[in-house]
Amino acid sequence: MAYILILVVIVLFAVHFYRKAKRHSVKPFPEDWHKLLMDNVLFYRNLSKDRQLIFQQKMMQFLSEVYIDAVQFELEELDKILIAASAVIPVFGFKEWHYTNLSGILLYPDYFNEDMQFSSKDNSRNIGGIVGNGRFEKQMILSKKALYHGFKNTTDKSNTGIHEFVHLIDKLDDSTDGVPERLLEHQYALPWLNLIHKEMEAINDNHSDIRKYGGTNQAEFFAVASEYFFERPDLLKKKHPELYKMLVKCFNQKLIGSIEV
Repeated sequence: MAYILILVVIVLFAVHFYRKAKRHSVKPFPEDWHKLLMDNVLFYRNLSKDRQLIFQQKMMQFLSEVYIDAVQFELEELDKILIAASAVIPVFGFKEWHYTNLSGILLYPDYFNEDMQFSSKDNSRNIGGIVGNGRFEKQMILSKKALYHGFKNTTDKSNTGIHEFVHLIDKLDDSTDGVPERLLEHQYALPWLNLIHKEMEAINDNHSDIRKYGGTNQAEFFAVASEYFFERPDLLKKKHPELYKMLVKCFNQKLIGSIEV
């Protein structure tokens, strides 16, 4: 079963590369997507009408550059919307952004394991998303269940979609090390590293409200802290003011109570 699923993944990724070679024009934003965004994406809901239009444009640009396929279910409009929102939110502070290190996304119906199996009969299904390496370079796999949970629960400081796209941002300098050199000016690199180590030590000593997974390594800390920043900026600013200020610089966004200003 594992070999069949891996073969399916390889075939779908091959299709992604073929499709990527054929450039697609940016399609108009579907009018009915506005309500779906308002109902499901708090970040979008808190934007002014003018900023919402910019968000829509960035979403359609992203969807014109990346292909999304569903595994063993039919892709729905909301699936594409939530994936595109996950991609746009971290880079919304920049006038123009392209994920040059991503060509295709596979959406699984549920959490999966290291063998990329997601059946209820399979063990250790606890992965919500991964950014591919090696033969899966420029690919991402997301769990639909994890993706939807991230946007449904807006108070848990966790969002799988944003987490994985932050990993992609981190990886743009060819090193997923928690230091986003494309975002942070050189003079902030050392202070950022010092801050990471201090915060990770607090996590691992059970003296922090940042999710424990953030204490795993620098890359996971950056992704987990970014989730916190976009989900609960008000709380992050109150409990971790130094980290909040650094992430404001990093993402070029000043968030107050989940509102982009």
